[in-house]
Amino acid sequence: MAVELSLDDYVPTIGTLPPQASAEQALAWVERQRQHHIRGTGFAFCIADAATDQALGQLGLWLRELDAGRAQAGYGVAPGARGRRVGTRALLSLLDFGWTIPGLHRVELFIEPWNMASTRTAEYSGFTREGLLHSHSEIAGERRDMLLYAAVRGRQPRPD
Repeated sequence: MAVELSLDDYVPTIGTLPPQASAEQALAWVERQRQHHIRGTGFAFCIADAATDQALGQLGLWLRELDAGRAQAGYGVAPGARGRRVGTRALLSLLDFGWTIPGLHRVELFIEPWNMASTRTAEYSGFTREGLLHSHSEIAGERRDMLLYAAVRGRQPRPD
């Protein structure tokens, strides 16, 4: 799954997974994800098919702003698993987990405006669009606008 994600044109630009990763590079990336919990910076999870245990993607909950009651979520679904609401179910599970963390009141997503699939995933997962942040993040060497989506403990509606 990590190798497949590395072949995506976008995914390697927003994280530490190298583009066109070898099996060795993909395994090193997986190990770096495992270290987030040990370092206390967050939690990284594999998205897996419940029936087959096949890896379908990854997601994380990053806790750098936990002292302020905030966390950031991020996710990537392997190209072969897209279009089946895999990301939606994963984000819903991530929120269920997140709300067990004392002091966490808000989970944020930052999504580029062109990424309609990701905005739909956020909305299907109960996140609310809060606005457009101009020149918010540097991606692939250039400043990019980001849409801010958020889920607030006890406020976001659960989708059907």
